[in-house]
Amino acid sequence: MRRRGVTVIMGALITALLAVGVMAFPLPYVVLKPGPTVNTLGSDNGKEVIQVTKAQTTTSKGQLRLTTVGVQPSVELVWAIRGWLSDEQAVVPRELIYPSDQSEQQVEQQNAEEFKSSQTSAETVALRELGYPVQTFVTEVTKGGASAGVLQKDDIITAVDGTEVTSPDKLTQLVQAEPAGTTLTVSYSRAGRTRTARITTKAAAGSDTPRIGVSIDKKQTHPFTVSIDLDEIGGPSAGLMFTLGIIDKLRPEDMTGGKIIAGTGTIDDEGNVGPIGGIPQKLVGAKNAGAELFMVPADNCAEALKNSVSGLTMARVATVDDALTALQTFTTGGTPKPCPAS
Repeated sequence: MRRRGVTVIMGALITALLAVGVMAFPLPYVVLKPGPTVNTLGSDNGKEVIQVTKAQTTTSKGQLRLTTVGVQPSVELVWAIRGWLSDEQAVVPRELIYPSDQSEQQVEQQNAEEFKSSQTSAETVALRELGYPVQTFVTEVTKGGASAGVLQKDDIITAVDGTEVTSPDKLTQLVQAEPAGTTLTVSYSRAGRTRTARITTKAAAGSDTPRIGVSIDKKQTHPFTVSIDLDEIGGPSAGLMFTLGIIDKLRPEDMTGGKIIAGTGTIDDEGNVGPIGGIPQKLVGAKNAGAELFMVPADNCAEALKNSVSGLTMARVATVDDALTALQTFTTGGTPKPCPAS
């Protein structure tokens, strides 16, 4: 074989090897895909997702499915190209999912903690909807503070200037709504008796933050226990669907109307639904699971509209009350409040 022919063959071989190397070289991206969905009213790996003891629960004909996003953390060029060409996947910079100052293990641990917190808030909100209010009580009165000589340990604070205190966070919000030095009318109960007091807030040491000089905690008395058993899912985005699942299990009526309903959204102790990531992938996952209605957090509406899925109705929800209204409307043949067109 002539030298030129050998050179051409070797050049082609080297080019091919380099191409293979480039295709296999890991890129600083991750691929987001539709993840599994889970019926919060059903079972996962042989265990009930929502478990209630010491209370009678009901069985619904339909489903309330939480949605997830699958993350492919190691991405080669061939996978990135497939993701870029796919209508169901998204290729995003790796640092959006795994910040450079955190390891994958640290991110997973944070997701697990947020998942646990979302369960706690879901239980708090669901039980309040079922008639078990959150009580904010005093654990300690600061010596020389604004409430010294007025409030006592174990007092239950019920309102500030006529606005109901529904959680410790709500009390903090009400106290800090006006500058230090403001006199507030605080309603509270002590040993079953309702009382009121005028308390003038004081600034915290070294800051302008107004305080009433008490440490607080919450309690929510109810005759049963609720627990959530679900493995391999992290983050706070299942909060809304857990809330609805708990309510449905403990209410006598079937809230699903026999339909498959999916959704997503964080939940806080006040029942507010917060935005999440991965809406496009979650919509596809919901449709693949047979869902007819998808609960969209209000702040995700614009993104959801751009990635709407044929045959899947979307309902805009900003609070758990919005979600309950959407459920009732949809299951009785109506059209829930949609995401507004921009």
